[in-house]
Amino acid sequence: MPDLLLFLATSVAITLAPGPDNLQVLARGMAQGRRAGVVAALGFASGCLFHTVVAAVGLAAVLRSSPVAFQCIKFAGAAYLVWIGIQALRSRGALGKGADAPAVPLAKVFRQSVLANLMNPKVTLFFLVFLPQFVRADAANAGWQMLLLGVVFMLQTAVVFSLFGLFAGVLGDWLKHRPGAGRWLDRVAGAIFLALGIKVALPA
Repeated sequence: MPDLLLFLATSVAITLAPGPDNLQVLARGMAQGRRAGVVAALGFASGCLFHTVVAAVGLAAVLRSSPVAFQCIKFAGAAYLVWIGIQALRSRGALGKGADAPAVPLAKVFRQSVLANLMNPKVTLFFLVFLPQFVRADAANAGWQMLLLGVVFMLQTAVVFSLFGLFAGVLGDWLKHRPGAGRWLDRVAGAIFLALGIKVALPA
């Protein structure tokens, strides 16, 4: 069984770091109000389920064919986590513009958010390298572990992003007047990615 508390804490910290998805939720909430922000948040969170299924099916197939291949994936994932950690540490932080975006029906906001998440190959890659770090390779139910982790990630994303949507006006104004806050959030996420990557790379 994976360490759900550690996974949840890590996931929340990563979700809080400024990125394309949460900044779009923030922009939509600023442009169209709290309801639209929350709907966008739920759309982006729902898209995580697709990436989870893809990652879980792929991992299960790899484990059936070769445990050595799974270890290679974990080491490659560790290198990728270190790389995006370094990128996050070097980031200057950013607040997406979009407060003047035109209003659209809430159903369309949801569809657009889901599609934006589904069409982002970086999200699939992230799930492929992030989720396996918390999976026990010696367990027979590795695929189900991945699905469980993916559902946990999706639920916490829905909660965190919904808070972004609900408080879009306040958060947007706060971030605009404190550009350094985004940089510090990026640094926290970067440190987490680096720690995970190093932990996986070191022998148990």
